[in-house]
Amino acid sequence: MALARWLCLILALLSGLAVSGFPRNPSRLLRAVDGIEVYSTKVNCKVTSRFAHNVVTTRAVNHEVSFDVELPKTAFITNFTLTIDGVTYPGNVKEKEVAKKQYEKAVSQGKTAGLVKASGRKLEKFTVSVNVAAGSKVTFELTYEELLKRHKGKYEMYLKVQPKQLVKHFEITVDIFEPQGISTLDAEASFITNDLLGSALTKSFSGKKGHVSFKPSLDQQRSCPTCTDSLLKGDFIITYDVNRESPANVQIVNGYFVHFFAPQGLPVVPKSVVFVIDVSGSMYGRKMEQTKDALLKILEDVKQDDYLNFILFSGDVTTWKDSLVPATPENIQEARKFVMDIHDRGMTNINDALLRGISMLNKAREEHTVPERSTSIIIMLTDGDANVGESRPEKIQENVRNAIGGKFPLYNLGFGNNLNYNFLENMALENHGLARRIYEDSDASLQLQGFYEEVANPLLTGVEAEYPQNAILDLTQNSYQHFYDGSEIVVAGRLADEDMNSFKAAVKGHGAINDLTFTEEVDMKEMEKALQEQDYIFGDYIERLWAYLTIEQLLEKRKNAWGEEKENLTAQALELSLKYHFVTPLTSMVVTKPEDNENQTAIANKPGEVIPSMAYLSEYVPPLLCVFSVDGDPHFIIQIPEKDDAICFNIDEDPGTVLRLIQDPTAWSLTVNGQIIGEKRGSSDSQNRRTYFGKLGIASAQMDFRIEVTPENIILWNGDSLSTFSWLDTVMVTQDGLSVMINRKKSMVVSFGDGVAFVVVLHQVWKKEPAHHDFLGFYVVDSRGMSAQTHGLLGQFFHPFDFQVSDVHPGSDPTKPDATMVVKNHQLTVTRGSQKDYRKDMSVGRNVACWFVHNNGQGLIDGIHRDYIVPSLF
Repeated sequence: MALARWLCLILALLSGLAVSGFPRNPSRLLRAVDGIEVYSTKVNCKVTSRFAHNVVTTRAVNHEVSFDVELPKTAFITNFTLTIDGVTYPGNVKEKEVAKKQYEKAVSQGKTAGLVKASGRKLEKFTVSVNVAAGSKVTFELTYEELLKRHKGKYEMYLKVQPKQLVKHFEITVDIFEPQGISTLDAEASFITNDLLGSALTKSFSGKKGHVSFKPSLDQQRSCPTCTDSLLKGDFIITYDVNRESPANVQIVNGYFVHFFAPQGLPVVPKSVVFVIDVSGSMYGRKMEQTKDALLKILEDVKQDDYLNFILFSGDVTTWKDSLVPATPENIQEARKFVMDIHDRGMTNINDALLRGISMLNKAREEHTVPERSTSIIIMLTDGDANVGESRPEKIQENVRNAIGGKFPLYNLGFGNNLNYNFLENMALENHGLARRIYEDSDASLQLQGFYEEVANPLLTGVEAEYPQNAILDLTQNSYQHFYDGSEIVVAGRLADEDMNSFKAAVKGHGAINDLTFTEEVDMKEMEKALQEQDYIFGDYIERLWAYLTIEQLLEKRKNAWGEEKENLTAQALELSLKYHFVTPLTSMVVTKPEDNENQTAIANKPGEVIPSMAYLSEYVPPLLCVFSVDGDPHFIIQIPEKDDAICFNIDEDPGTVLRLIQDPTAWSLTVNGQIIGEKRGSSDSQNRRTYFGKLGIASAQMDFRIEVTPENIILWNGDSLSTFSWLDTVMVTQDGLSVMINRKKSMVVSFGDGVAFVVVLHQVWKKEPAHHDFLGFYVVDSRGMSAQTHGLLGQFFHPFDFQVSDVHPGSDPTKPDATMVVKNHQLTVTRGSQKDYRKDMSVGRNVACWFVHNNGQGLIDGIHRDYIVPSLF
């Protein structure tokens, strides 16, 4: 039976920095729709010399099937096929622009193709949903590959298991082949007791081979003996390491080589570390407490041979000590007192803080106040963007690059989502470091500690891998500033002469006591014999490993390249992506199904780093701008990155009232109005009643286009033509610069050209909830395209405005201090609190710290709130 309809094909990626610190290889298994019979789900992983080749296969029967896989951000999808009643439709990797045009053509012809991005910390999400005739047999097969990176002394494969129903044939099989020999192998599951796990799990290793199989029976999958729901919901983790009899290992197959280097037992090189910590106002509350907790724990782990200092920055820059000091017990105790006294204040001066720290490290080296055989690192933590002093990202990058001069690495930690992560990443990469996002969760302190542990123990500095002259072509990165304990350096390349008899590799580096050279010589014939395991491994794995590593490094270099250099790097990475069938940020996989003489098209797309709070957006990825929103009761939030702060206020009005949120008479002739609804049971107490937005109207007089949004459906008027969609749809509508993207049961994105974008969030409550209705939230994520004449309860804040907060003092609530705010020539008493931002998490939301303006925003908004009441939605 022909495929009835494509709902969506999703490949999502956020925070996509490939770093050695997170060697995870995850797959999230089928998430079935109620009523679907999923009779088989199998994950087959083959790992050969750290290079993982993973195939996820699911077979199901019924009319609607949804297939979810969460895979690592460092992985490249290499194939996807959909088989319906024995007919297979394969995927083809194409240049991204070519694929995008094919996709947009399908959308413009009214076909229901979709493209959405969503992910967690380390995962990206691939989803495809299809409707087929009742009883049809559907098979999904997804293949992806990645190089596992060693982290804290082990490689880790992490599989996210969540079938959401009992599956007759459920199986995870992992086969590992490591020429060095396997030294440890373990597997555990977070969702099952060890007793049950023991009977469903088999694991073994001997010599070069390891095997793990997890095959729970139907009874073992049940959450209780008589239950019909599955307990398979959580993490299945496999960890292993290899023998380290030699610090290096070289493997050669079919003219390509890979060189692994991870020495053990070396003394730790002493380090000088400067912590540059953001203490601006936005760090107020939990973020500041978590940062202090992490720093106190880190101080416990600092070694006595190390040197350290702290630099705090807000609107100005302060230091703990004038210069680096040794980590003596007395100094560590004094540092603990200093950390405990840290408190938030003011703005964000990144430039001066970094230059102060770099100068401190340079001076210590020049004046020989630190050991000759020591190394330097600088670690910066910030939760916002520079808004004092030099605030241009490109100029800050230039200043930092010139000051460091390639002498030591810079590590940037971005706390939360309200920051320019690309800036932090680019600045770190061009200074031989890396960036890491610290997520605003309860474990943020552990995330910070975990990062420090990765760089706490340098064993070598100035590491360089050398190979026979004129014998190697297309070499990947072969020089590194540091080798850290528990990690691994991987270099790959192509042999110029495949007929050579022997191959010699040397690694040189500076140790804590002396300079070291590690040499590995390979007999080519002996190597051939050692790798005669083709029944156990996949054939051209070293060539594919080389291609994977080369593409990954080209893409990193590309981030800080310009002009012709960037064009050349892009061309090289694109050529390899297409040749080896990798879905990278430059390519997309297109799946086309002929039907009724037409093509139905969907795309798997791997974009670059985007802001996690925008995770649900379609192809639209906004720059870092102010975010204006109204959600909840209704709570208005004005987030202002320039101030690294937010202002919020409520509007208390009767149900049925329509408020003017945005009006721009010029750009697109846009208006946005919202109608208030009350609770199911009305409250006579006007002070405590709760109201929400139950209806939104978005209109463009210029286009003669209107959208009415309710918690039940979305109605689009194009002139007199009417289209109605439900929140169960996943669909994108495009027309003359307008784009409307409905994300099933979650949100809707409306964009006008390049510079105006709104997000409507759907809030659904329990149907038997006695008091509350379903309601809507409204977010402005891009207002660059709005004119200077824009007004409304939200629109008036699209223009630059300033405010100052002073005299922070205890308020009536001891947890919420009061302060004096001067804004728009008014002096107001405001209260520090928080409101919810539901863009990322529609159920729980994310707390946004803000200054609350009382009395319906009086003194902040122009006029009074009743000036914004209008008679109807349009």
